[in-house]
Amino acid sequence: MENERKTEQILERAKALGCVPGLEAISCLMEELGNVQEELAVVHVAGTNGKGSTGAMLEAILCRAGFHVGRFSSPAVFSPEEVYQIDKTPIAKEILDGLMEEIAAACSRLESLGKPVPTIFEMETAAAFVWFYRMKCEIVILETGLGGRLDATNIIKKPLCSVITSISKDHTAILGDTLTQIAWEKAGIIKKGRPAVLSWQTPEVFEVLQERCKAMQCELWQCQDKKARNLRYEEGRLVFDWEDFSEISLSLVGAYQPQNAVCAMLAAHCLKSLGYNISKEDVKEGLAAARWPGRFEVVAKAPLMVIDGAHNEDAAKKLRETLEMGFTNQKIIYIIGVLGDKDHEGMLRQLLPLAKKVYTITPENPRALSAQELCREARKYHRDVQDMERVSQAVQAAAKEARLEEDVMVLACGSLSWLGCAKEAMVRETKAEEAYCSE
Repeated sequence: MENERKTEQILERAKALGCVPGLEAISCLMEELGNVQEELAVVHVAGTNGKGSTGAMLEAILCRAGFHVGRFSSPAVFSPEEVYQIDKTPIAKEILDGLMEEIAAACSRLESLGKPVPTIFEMETAAAFVWFYRMKCEIVILETGLGGRLDATNIIKKPLCSVITSISKDHTAILGDTLTQIAWEKAGIIKKGRPAVLSWQTPEVFEVLQERCKAMQCELWQCQDKKARNLRYEEGRLVFDWEDFSEISLSLVGAYQPQNAVCAMLAAHCLKSLGYNISKEDVKEGLAAARWPGRFEVVAKAPLMVIDGAHNEDAAKKLRETLEMGFTNQKIIYIIGVLGDKDHEGMLRQLLPLAKKVYTITPENPRALSAQELCREARKYHRDVQDMERVSQAVQAAAKEARLEEDVMVLACGSLSWLGCAKEAMVRETKAEEAYCSE
């Protein structure tokens, strides 16, 4: 019991530290834990949007090819355990609890020696390294938390390859105000002599990444958007062609997902060039089986209820493309909640012209923008906006309105941090409707 209380105290103190960019604390912590990360074969993934989807697709490809695959991603949407996965299965709660006790004990020893106190993300990263090492993962897909150069995951010195997904403006207070500054920070995961896979980027971003690749003398694998062809929806799936692949089928139906799929495919090609046995069938079947919750995820169909993690202008633009391509017959009721340090203005500007009505909520997060303030901002772009006290209230009101008219979609978006609550409320609302209809 005393150890449990001490662990909780250390975890709470680590959470209170917030984000502290830099590698000193994680380096001390991993040295205390035997530097087990140096034994892992890592695919390191950074980017603003698409990290999670790209990682999930690559994980599915590698699992289909028969590899024992670990994946670390953040933030958690539905449970803390989903951050740590092996072979597409989240860690068991009791195993994670035990790992965090070990990490907390190591942090306590470091503190007694006067060394830096790790943040909660550094502790979570260390737990992932230890678990993947003990479970003898053959490949680890490691997603950065924030940025790249000073991110805790960047303690990895010799990745199999580095993967950089779409880069746009986000976390500007930490990463910089311009795309070139942000790209420079993300490019910090590219290591000397190790190949880099780059999703398609704006010219200014690509120039920064290309310069980093030249400086690090590493092979560059570049995705090209024009090679993804014949994009269409078929029976609830997204289908497209790429190079000599035809009829690539995705259950992840956002119009932005072909970009992430191509990035995952190119990463698989890169790994194949390094000697990993990955077939064309592994790629196609892996992509078809890939799942990633919270990314244009259909929660219910009557009425249609969807959650999506769009949280900045670039992600909102891609979400809008999805809506304009496959859901033009739908009237959209948005439920939106954002964090105060996000570009909510750009997101509102992209999405609200498509709205029938908008409900704003306050996410349960210390960085949240209040529903009232977001409501005021949203009224610049749409007349019918209402702030709500709780997520469940907003879902209930939106669902009630959606049932009054055909072809109405309820779409919750704005931040991954509260989508778990939105999904739970949508499921409850759907069950309540089913019970009502059966009476």
